[in-house]
Amino acid sequence: MKMTSIGKLAMTTAGAAFAASMIVAGPVAAEGNKGKEKCYGVVAKGANDCGTASHSCAGQAKEDHAKDEWIYVPAGLCERLAGGSTEAPKA
Repeated sequence: MKMTSIGKLAMTTAGAAFAASMIVAGPVAAEGNKGKEKCYGVVAKGANDCGTASHSCAGQAKEDHAKDEWIYVPAGLCERLAGGSTEAPKA
């Protein structure tokens, strides 16, 4: 398929728009967790916030209180929760 100059311009513009959105979205995502910390070992089954060595997605915790599963909590809360730790478990 032959690409016209308008097609090339459209592809370049779409690529630039995508790259710009990723640059802007990165800091916004980080700000969403401002004042929060990762808390390991307190997650209920299926309620984790992100992936681990055993899976790559949120919501896939297989058991309650797994030591490698984590969830964001307000800063300072984790250490007050039974079983909570702000440090990832050693492998």
